[in-house]
Parts: sequence; structure tokens; C-alpha cells
Amino acid sequence: MAPHPITALLHAWNGGDEEALAIVTPLVHAELRQMARRHLTGERADHSLQVTGLVNECYLRLVDLQRVQWTDRAHFLAWSSRLMRRILVDFARERRAAKRGAGFQHITLNEQHVPLESTRDLVALDDALCALARIDERKCQVVELRFFGGLSTEEVADVLNVSTKTVLRDWQLAKLWLFRELSGRPDSAVAKQS
Repeated sequence: MAPHPITALLHAWNGGDEEALAIVTPLVHAELRQMARRHLTGERADHSLQVTGLVNECYLRLVDLQRVQWTDRAHFLAWSSRLMRRILVDFARERRAAKRGAGFQHITLNEQHVPLESTRDLVALDDALCALARIDERKCQVVELRFFGGLSTEEVADVLNVSTKTVLRDWQLAKLWLFRELSGRPDSAVAKQS
């Protein structure tokens, strides 16, 4: 039997076919593990939530999502990335509440595509992304899809139904905005660095 295309399986799952989820899960498992590794980069080595745990928690939350109409593989991965970020942020907030004043857990934003030098904690990054989403939802989605989701410019353009030039422009502006927010620097200081 030929393998089922992921998009068709996602559409079947949308239609209420529970078996489609069981079939699509192993097809995207490796990609979700890779995504989880990216999300956990910058977390402390003894973090109690590891790659497998993050993927499993993501699956549990995905199963509960009834209102999402999956359009394709990239859309599914984008939602998965968003859920993983949410899981880690919730975990960080709980840990911070339990250890009020014990310091922050830092992550870095200096991957190959993100030339930000400073590190900030995951909660601060999430707060900055939420603030960006209130100003410009699409730029926030570009960051989530490129940085956390690991999607290419072309895949992001397909998910958001915009041109690759728009994605690149949004990506650059979002990085500058996030740098300013996370470093606490005024606009003029960021503009001088550009």
C-alpha cells in the first residue's frame, strides 16, 4: 500500500477520522523531534522536559485541537511549533512562580538566521512575541515559523499565503523589533546598528 500524503491525512483527521492521526503521527514524528530539539536549545541541561516529553505533550495538545483546519504539512508543523513554545513558556512560568526571585532561565536567539547577541529568558521572549503579535500578527507568525518551526522562507510564504519577499521583509523587521524589545534599547540605538 502506498504511503498516504500528509495533507490528505490531515484533512481526514479534520473530518473526524481518528485513524488518520495514528497514520500521520509516525510520518511527522522525526520532524517534531527535530523541532523539539530546536525549542529546547538554550534550556538548562537538567531541564526536566526533554525532547520526547515535549513531543508527547505536543501530541496531547494537538489531539485536543478540534477547531483547527489543517491545510497542509507546513500548517501542521507551524501549529506544532507554536504549541511547543507554549508548553515551554507555561513550564517556565510555573518554575518561576515556584522559585520566585531565583533567577531566569536564559535562551539565546543567535542561530544562523537570527543575529541577536544577547540572551533573554523564555518568558521574556514569549512576552515580546505576544507584544509583536498585538502590533503585527504576521511578523510574529514569521518568527514562530522560521525560528521555532524551522520552516524555509518558501514554506512560510505558503503557510501565510504571501510572497517570499514579504516573508524576508517581515523577518528582518521582526528581528530588529525583538532585538529592541529584549535589549531594552530605544529605536534610535537599533537604527544606528542597522
